[in-house]
Amino acid sequence: MVDHIAFVGVGLIGGSLALALKQSGYCRQTTGYARNRANLELAKKMGALDHLAENVAYAVKDADIIVLAVPLGAMEGVFAEICKTAKPDAIITDVGSAKGVVVNLARRIMPERLAYLVPAHPIAGKEHSGVVHAEAGLFADHYTILTPIPETDKEVLQRIVAMWEVTAAKVVCMDVEHHDQVLAATSHLPHLLAYLLVHMLTKLETEREIFRFAAGGFYDFTRIASSSPEMWRDICLHNQKPILDMLKTFRSEVDSLIDILQSGNGEGLHELFEGAKRRRDQLIAEKDAEKH
Repeated sequence: MVDHIAFVGVGLIGGSLALALKQSGYCRQTTGYARNRANLELAKKMGALDHLAENVAYAVKDADIIVLAVPLGAMEGVFAEICKTAKPDAIITDVGSAKGVVVNLARRIMPERLAYLVPAHPIAGKEHSGVVHAEAGLFADHYTILTPIPETDKEVLQRIVAMWEVTAAKVVCMDVEHHDQVLAATSHLPHLLAYLLVHMLTKLETEREIFRFAAGGFYDFTRIASSSPEMWRDICLHNQKPILDMLKTFRSEVDSLIDILQSGNGEGLHELFEGAKRRRDQLIAEKDAEKH
């Protein structure tokens, strides 16, 4: 059991993690800080937080574990505040969708604390953000990726592994650079495509008719375009190169599809669709098998 965990940022992910750890009895007390006081009050009412802090430095000063659940663009300032009051052996972890930026900032701002740094990324969420949507079971049966660096103390790493296992997450470790490349392909690119499709259709003269007759396929594809614009702005800016690589690869595939369609190549279309369907069906079957 951990005595005190501090949460800097209490939205969907931070709030859900706080709820899961409190309800499991993993920690005795939680303290939270967020820019929006109403969100903090709600988190306390939901049972996620015991104490509310007026600033980052106060929130983390007695914490054994510090969880950073803020947009990536806010991470630099948060690291600087942590260094003012956090205990020398406080474990620092995060939940961000890009890890290279977190590690680089930590190396620059708090090199003396790298042994206690365990970057993390829970692969779970919803299209809607905010603590109002938080739930203790959000991470169950979903992967949480930890990206320890060479300086990370092994016992510190095991403590964060144990923390996430309390949430029933499937915990794996991955290299920082590899994580950012994989997530650019499987998470960041799909979100950009969803945003871009809605943006493109909104600009068409027939927008009203298009959206009037949009059906399940459109809403399934664009569901994640309801995600937090602030969060996805920061993810794009802080995982720029892997995302650009994926966008260029996707553009090349679109060009190939245009060529196939312009040439009236039905066989080529069928081959593309059949291959994609077969692979997706295989992935779904593998995922279902993991649950049993």
